Amino acid sequence: MEIKVILADDHQVLRESLSVILDQDPGIKVVGQAENGREVVRLCPQLKPDIVVMDINMPELNGVEATRQILIDQPSIQVIMLSMSATKEHIYQAFQAGVRGYLIKESSVMEVIDAIKAVSEGKRYISSQLTDTVIDDYFIKRNGEEHTNPLDRLSSRERQILQLVAEGKSSKAIAGLLNLSVSSVSTYRSRLMKKIGLNDLTELIKFAVEYGIIDSN
Repeated sequence: MEIKVILADDHQVLRESLSVILDQDPGIKVVGQAENGREVVRLCPQLKPDIVVMDINMPELNGVEATRQILIDQPSIQVIMLSMSATKEHIYQAFQAGVRGYLIKESSVMEVIDAIKAVSEGKRYISSQLTDTVIDDYFIKRNGEEHTNPLDRLSSRERQILQLVAEGKSSKAIAGLLNLSVSSVSTYRSRLMKKIGLNDLTELIKFAVEYGIIDSN
């Protein structure tokens, strides 16, 4: 039986190139592509993939938040995260959200295929390029030692609004994306800034970059 895969990445060339290569493997079928987290959340109930291979940094809704939303209603879907970053914080957030695999974008195509097949068999897969130190630190954090992440204080909705504000979207634009009133967006924004101790937009953007909510580029 073929493993049905959705690819989610905001870089079209990478997405389409990976799709062509994966489809050459007789055990894998790419059933859909998405350019941002919001789109992949919408596609999953329609296409019912076995695995989502997802970029961690995407506009509108990043890979971590998209993973959380997908797994709420479709816990059988397995997620493999793709990232340019190998920081302890990114790894912690990804696995905390429920991903089963974590790959660096410099990984070979064969490693992506290996990860898809391993995860489809119920295994966890971590990129061979990640150092033992980074992985050890992740498991220390997972076991509750020394890890305090201010993002844990925020609700899912507050994390979504944090990303959209950091991307420079207006309250009106955010309200349209999330089907909220402008006043509700303002309330969420004020609340989340208070929870994590931020005073202005500059601090919010720095925070979003530091904790991997948005890309620094």
